[in-house]
Amino acid sequence: MDGKVKEQKRHQHKHSGPKAEKKKQRKQGNTTEEDARKRNPKAFAVQSAVRMAKTFHRAQDIKTKKHHIPQVDRTPLDPPPVVIVVVGPPKVGKSTLIRCLIKNYTRQKLGEIHGPVTIVAGKKRRLTFMECTNDINTMIDLAKVADLVLMLIDASFGFEMETFEFLNICQVHGFPRIMGVLTHLDSFKNNKTLRKTKKTLKHRFWTEVYQGAKLFYLSGMVFSEYQTQEVKNLGRFISVMKFRPLVWQTSHPYVLVDRMEDLTDPEKVRTEPKCDRTVSLYGYLRGTHLKNKGQVHIPGVGDFQVSDVNFLPDPCGLPDSGKKRALNEKERLLYAPMAGVGGVVYDKDAVYIDMPASHVNQQQEEVRPTTELVQSLIDTHATVDVKMAASKVSLFSGSASLEPTDISQQSGEKAGVQEEQVWDQESQRNRRKVIFTEEEEGEDDDDEDGDGSSSSDEEEEEEEDEEQEDLSTLIPEDRAQCEQTEHSAPPVKRQRVEDAAEAELPVFADSEDDLETEEDSEAEVHAGRAGDSGHCSEEEEEEEEEGALRWKEGLQQKASQAFLRQQQAAPNLRKLVYGSVVEAADSSDEEQELGGLFTVSRPQNSKRFQSNAVDCSHFSPDASHDWDLDQMLDSIRDCFVTGKWEEGQDAATLLKEDEELYGDFEDMETGEVHKGQQDQAEQKSDDDDEEDEESEVKAEGEEKDKRLEKKRRLKERFDAEYDDADATYFDDLKEEMQKQAELNKAEFEDADDETRVQYEGFRPGMYVRIEISSLPFEFVSNFDPQYPIILGGLGSGEGNVGYLQLRLKKHRWYKRILKTRDPLILSLGWRRFQTMPLYHIEDHNGRNRLLKYTPQHMHCGASIWGPVTPQGTGFLAVQTVAGTQANFRIAATGVILDLDKSVSVVKKLKLIGYPYKIFKNTSFIKGMFNTVLEVAKFEGASVRTVSGVRGQIKKALSTPAGAYRATFEDRLLMSDIVFLRSWYQVSIPQLYNPVTSLLLPKGQKDSWAGMRTLGQIKHDLGVRNKPNTDSLYKPTVRAPRRFNPLHIPKELQKALPFKSKPKQQQAKGKTPRDLQRPTVIREPHERKVAALIHALSTVHNHKKKKSHAVQHAKHKGFLQEKDKQEQAKLQRQKEARKKLYRVMGQTEQRKQRSSLKGAPKDD
Repeated sequence: MDGKVKEQKRHQHKHSGPKAEKKKQRKQGNTTEEDARKRNPKAFAVQSAVRMAKTFHRAQDIKTKKHHIPQVDRTPLDPPPVVIVVVGPPKVGKSTLIRCLIKNYTRQKLGEIHGPVTIVAGKKRRLTFMECTNDINTMIDLAKVADLVLMLIDASFGFEMETFEFLNICQVHGFPRIMGVLTHLDSFKNNKTLRKTKKTLKHRFWTEVYQGAKLFYLSGMVFSEYQTQEVKNLGRFISVMKFRPLVWQTSHPYVLVDRMEDLTDPEKVRTEPKCDRTVSLYGYLRGTHLKNKGQVHIPGVGDFQVSDVNFLPDPCGLPDSGKKRALNEKERLLYAPMAGVGGVVYDKDAVYIDMPASHVNQQQEEVRPTTELVQSLIDTHATVDVKMAASKVSLFSGSASLEPTDISQQSGEKAGVQEEQVWDQESQRNRRKVIFTEEEEGEDDDDEDGDGSSSSDEEEEEEEDEEQEDLSTLIPEDRAQCEQTEHSAPPVKRQRVEDAAEAELPVFADSEDDLETEEDSEAEVHAGRAGDSGHCSEEEEEEEEEGALRWKEGLQQKASQAFLRQQQAAPNLRKLVYGSVVEAADSSDEEQELGGLFTVSRPQNSKRFQSNAVDCSHFSPDASHDWDLDQMLDSIRDCFVTGKWEEGQDAATLLKEDEELYGDFEDMETGEVHKGQQDQAEQKSDDDDEEDEESEVKAEGEEKDKRLEKKRRLKERFDAEYDDADATYFDDLKEEMQKQAELNKAEFEDADDETRVQYEGFRPGMYVRIEISSLPFEFVSNFDPQYPIILGGLGSGEGNVGYLQLRLKKHRWYKRILKTRDPLILSLGWRRFQTMPLYHIEDHNGRNRLLKYTPQHMHCGASIWGPVTPQGTGFLAVQTVAGTQANFRIAATGVILDLDKSVSVVKKLKLIGYPYKIFKNTSFIKGMFNTVLEVAKFEGASVRTVSGVRGQIKKALSTPAGAYRATFEDRLLMSDIVFLRSWYQVSIPQLYNPVTSLLLPKGQKDSWAGMRTLGQIKHDLGVRNKPNTDSLYKPTVRAPRRFNPLHIPKELQKALPFKSKPKQQQAKGKTPRDLQRPTVIREPHERKVAALIHALSTVHNHKKKKSHAVQHAKHKGFLQEKDKQEQAKLQRQKEARKKLYRVMGQTEQRKQRSSLKGAPKDD
């Protein structure tokens, strides 16, 4: 090829033709191509009006099916986390999936999963994961609060009964969003089997949920975790999923508890271990607004009154709104207190700090300031009461310190033996030292030596120094001891605190808050000398002794300082009236960071209390002033009206400026224009200017009108083009709901949280702390984080118990029918309780007839005694919640119909009597009633006999008691039985037994057993039913009954036609002897001949029968041979026909070929 490359022929563009013309027009921009409908209208014309109508109707049906009843959007700006419940049978991979999803969202690994786990999944969404165990109680509770259900299915095994049970529970309590997840797909070795299994499970899942429900496939595991990409895809679906509000959830407040604290007094718990507990429960509020002091129900525990509700800072808050695509690592929060995950939690009662083990085990040099502060709090051995008991107070500098014992003695209290906590270094424990009162010591000293009661001044000073040293070094000494034992570090030296007695002054405080501010000021004084170490030197002690005698010096200055301090400690009036004060924020210089975690507030040094503040009661003058001096009076003289003001603030100047600015005004009623007081020259010049201005104003007005007209025409054109003229009722309803939602959000949008809580209650999305008193102690002692704690708010009247009317249907998968008065566990609203229902059905006349058993395949009514619940609320019933059963556990489902006792359930009652006297159609009946009064009550009632003769009760008889006279349609017989069918009203049993499964010990929470059925009691006790003898089936033995002959009167016989007349036929008598055939007696010879003939005929018959059998077999063989010959003949004919058809076909083909070639040339 010599390195030459052959050039390809370039494409030649068309320069003529219709296609080229179109391209030219497209390039030029003046396209004149018409629409296809305009170019060829016949192609788009309606071919069939019927088909057009069907297509239109189908499109409208599809559009209408997508419509839902619009509801007002009540979701807050910061919605609560979405509750995701992971459901499935045991060992299907629930915990593994939650761990993988948490790792996908937060990049953190979580070991054991206990309780709810809340994470931040995006800029506007948080998720709360909760694992559902196999307990039916847990499944029922979590189905009521779930927003999304991840239903795990073991593909290698197939659907299990727990999956269908949970689906039925969700259908009753409001169907949340459900996503299926197939696991254990790596157990399939054959790809074809895997595809077939996936398809089968998918279609079955669609049948139970809805067509097109999302089903995820987790193909396998890598290092005990699901594949990252599959988990990421699942997480993306969860992050963007939309949820439809459920009726029960949006009408009731509820909290899924993620933390629980016991607030009961430890001393009370120690003395009474089984006393009721006061517990605070924490969690995100969901549903609707929650009012304080309301009533809540804890499923598995019972109904309780809320003692107090507070909202806390969000422990897992949403990130700050900003334009960013993803979250940074600091914003990927994880909050799971029951699993031991969470940072610092600020509470009303305390501050909880999570300290990992790695922080505690560090050496002292490596400990950070934050951990050092926390460690110092943890290592404290002495309580505040012990420190207060060991503290001393000195009112004046240099005076003797007062101890609590001195104060108690001065008050006249006779104290006995007291104790003191002393830390023993050798034994490493607190030792309780006994201290006696001074009276007892004085009595002992008097006995020993009379001069021993008084000691020298030097001994007292030494004792005071020792006691102060013990008090000041209490915490550092304990800290050093603890660190020495734990870390085997060198012992810490004792530090001495400088004596600051000269700075102490009497304090006058009106409240505890003021005392705190004073303590802060004292803390500043001590902080200024933090560099000093140990006690005062000997020279300073001597100076203090001399200064003690000069305490009267500077009394006026000290009194003024005490007055100023009292002024600063005055109560905040705004805080007393309104409860909270929003004060100006301090500057960063005024706050000192302590340990990198807390800040020290210095109200004395801050400038928040100003003279012109809203509450100036805290304002204190800088120093005392002598108001007798003229200089001080002149300094405030201009503050009053008579003083000299600045030019811009003088009253006359301000009035003049107002007149110039607002002098001209027009009376809108009369149209009169009032002018201000101005000079005549200025008015004349203004008149000329006004004429010019009026012309300019007219021109501007005309232009403005033109612009407005143009805008109006543009808006009309826009509305006509884009507005939907065919707006439906559904669109109007949606618009109305949208406006209502905007109005709801704008009402309290600008108010702070505390104000909003007072008006509308605690709104959904807040992290609340709910305090409940009088909880059973088993709730705390048997607490298990695997089981969810739900606080369901109750509406008005839902805390009462009354009669409920239900519509119920036995579940088609439940094996047995339900019996009236058998205890049944219902899940209704938030509650799970046991009751005894009465089943009934409504007859055509409106009577509610009692049923002994539920119908097999239809609904029936039920009446129970239970908690009042709104009408239309669904419920489900199970017969037992103890353990797991082999069969389906959901016994029945239904809905609430009515809430009153107006429905009367009646039972059929048959009263039986017997006639004892019969007079034509009147009979006397006995045995049905016992007294005349009973008969009088049933006078006029209809009775009936077993044979179907109807009658009526007329009047009671005097004897026998309970007998009555009745008339019937026909004459009765003495053997007839008369019965009266009546109805008896049945009372509904008042049984309401809440299921307290959360109070059971750990490991037994799924074994709650309430009231047993009658069959279970008999089975447990080994009692066999004794059958009623009247109910047994016995063979019916009837005696033959003789009927009298039919007697027809002779007159009637004459009138009857011949065929109906009785025929007078006499019975045949006996045949006379002469007509009877005589008996023939044979001779002996005749008998021999007859026997021989009989023998010959027998032989002949045998031979004839034998020959007939041989002939039959021969004929059968002949027929078989003939059949074979016929088959062979047919085969030969078939082959001959086949050969003939083959020859004929070949001949036909030759003819066709010859005809295609044409006629021969010879022709």
